[in-house]
Amino acid sequence: MKQKRFILSESEIPTKWYNIQADMPTKPMLPLNPATHEPLTAEDLAHIFSQECAKQELDTENAWIDIPDEVLDKYRYYRATPLVRAYALEEALGTPAHIYFKNESVNPLGSHKINSALPQCYYCKVEGTTNVTTETGAGQWGAALSYAASVYGLSAAVYQVKISMQQKPYRSSIMRTFGAAVTGSPSMSTRAGKDIITREPMHPGSLGTAISEAIELATTTPHCKYTLGSVLNHVALHQTIIGLEAEKQMAMAGEYPDTVIACFGGGSNFGGLAFPFMRHNILDGKTTEFLAAEPESCPKLTRGKFEYDFGDEAGYTPLLPMYTLGHDFKPANIHAGGLRYHGAGVIVSQLIKDGMMKGVDIPQLESFEAGMLFARTEGIIPAPESCHAIAAAVRKAKECIATGEEKVILFNLSGHGLIDMTAYESFINGDLQNYKLTDDEIARNLKDVPKL
Repeated sequence: MKQKRFILSESEIPTKWYNIQADMPTKPMLPLNPATHEPLTAEDLAHIFSQECAKQELDTENAWIDIPDEVLDKYRYYRATPLVRAYALEEALGTPAHIYFKNESVNPLGSHKINSALPQCYYCKVEGTTNVTTETGAGQWGAALSYAASVYGLSAAVYQVKISMQQKPYRSSIMRTFGAAVTGSPSMSTRAGKDIITREPMHPGSLGTAISEAIELATTTPHCKYTLGSVLNHVALHQTIIGLEAEKQMAMAGEYPDTVIACFGGGSNFGGLAFPFMRHNILDGKTTEFLAAEPESCPKLTRGKFEYDFGDEAGYTPLLPMYTLGHDFKPANIHAGGLRYHGAGVIVSQLIKDGMMKGVDIPQLESFEAGMLFARTEGIIPAPESCHAIAAAVRKAKECIATGEEKVILFNLSGHGLIDMTAYESFINGDLQNYKLTDDEIARNLKDVPKL
């Protein structure tokens, strides 16, 4: 009988996160103070983030970071997540490839986001913070942060991208169920939001606008810290629990991936699966291919420019060295709300520069076609974000049909789509379309990137 699911015992859950910065041949460039253009210190970052997260953000020396016992106890409620061999998908494609997926959709709140929400709220709690604030696109991060805040007795305020709030109303209901205050962004509740609405009254919102509002609230509210669901190094660090488990599970399956794939918004989901495997390319001479699947409508990895840029629209964040489409980039209203971000994380941007991974652009319709195929074969309706990873995996599996190679493909199913059924309904009814940026549009968006 074919073994389909590979499960770790509770005692086999990793007790450390993996920090790829320590092993990277070229260290990531440092974030800069936007006023002085001087490199930021952990002390500087601690004005916005918890002290421990600020320390982890800039740590380029320690490859392994202990997971606090209190966080491990919470992880054990739902980890380890299964590694699954997608036999039915393989059969439907007629491919000789072996396709595996790490199923993060079984986590509380339905996605990988809880893996970082718990430690971020834990660090805030032990450091005396009483309030946390954040932004969210599709709402998976906002839901995870709201839950984690309730676990540790913190008050949470979430700014959700306005168009995503309209597309996915139940996600904001989930956040409110856990006690969070939820506001559509841009809003009139912050100076940044008012300025954006004044310039463009019908602005649909972006992760850049929501970050601006969340940071403004954090820096003007006593005992309040900002938390982030992607992009930054410490978030990707927490997510490596995914790849570290997958390593052990692939060994149980008796195979090792030739290609590792995850969808890409800011980089935490991708880094969480990929970085533990990438260390073997760096240290042991492995030749695994790493693909980050981004929307064709938001192609920062393939068509963006490597520059120091703000992580938000108002310019409140540090200047980050990243592939960017410009901090005031207004993304198309695709249903993969978690991928509608203008920039890539610092670590991933450096890895792209060094040729250690690459991005692939997925049109919206192709992503939903892949999601529908996955649902009908594997019985799981994937989140629109995860559909991009599935589409990239399908592309690789079809390549194996032509070559006859039994390549091993591993992708991250980062979340389920059970609260995204309006998106599927729109696709089924033929109401969705692809969006592709012109070179002129990209050039216009990049013209306001700071010139350093």
